[in-house]
Amino acid sequence: MITLYGVYRSRASRPLWLLGETGTPFTHVPVIQFGRLADAQAEDAPFHTASPAFLAVNPQGQIPAMVEETLVLTESMAITLYIARRHGGDLGPADDAETALMTQWALFAVTAIEAPAIEILYTMADGGDKTAEGQAAIAINAEKLRGPLRRLQGHLDTQPWLVGDRFTVADLNTAECLRYAEGHPTLLSEFPTVQAWLARCQARPAFQAMWAARLAEPA
Repeated sequence: MITLYGVYRSRASRPLWLLGETGTPFTHVPVIQFGRLADAQAEDAPFHTASPAFLAVNPQGQIPAMVEETLVLTESMAITLYIARRHGGDLGPADDAETALMTQWALFAVTAIEAPAIEILYTMADGGDKTAEGQAAIAINAEKLRGPLRRLQGHLDTQPWLVGDRFTVADLNTAECLRYAEGHPTLLSEFPTVQAWLARCQARPAFQAMWAARLAEPA
């Protein structure tokens, strides 16, 4: 059985959403990031990313991590691609070409989308959109996203999902990286096909269940 380490308010949201999609039985160990613990909690928290018990699973001290039998994975995209191949049915690849395409979109998501999208998220969360410096940072990162979003738009103008004619792990991984930029007031509306695709991804019951669990966690 899969054991997944990590809280919903982390990149563990990706495999947690996917496990909800597949209905795969798993054990969830809600390891929290050490930096999110208050000083008073740090000594008493039994399992966090700096605790010896978790470092024995992932010496890098990052979540998520996954263990199934003797296999240990410590990168969210590797975890989702593995779960999709092994347990995902139609959410995973049907052949070698789809395996390559799903890997391509995962790499695209983490190299072209995630970093500038997270910068937008963090800047807006810190109130940076109310300062000239923050507005400049948001504008720079939005511009970094326009090229990847144009590519997504062109692809999704020709087919409803990223790979084949069905929702797959490629859509899930890319949607979760793009989600960080949703707070930008106008960026996604520049790319209506992408915006509609993201809405379809997030309307899925498994995403809604994951999101409700995330909101129920302490911020």
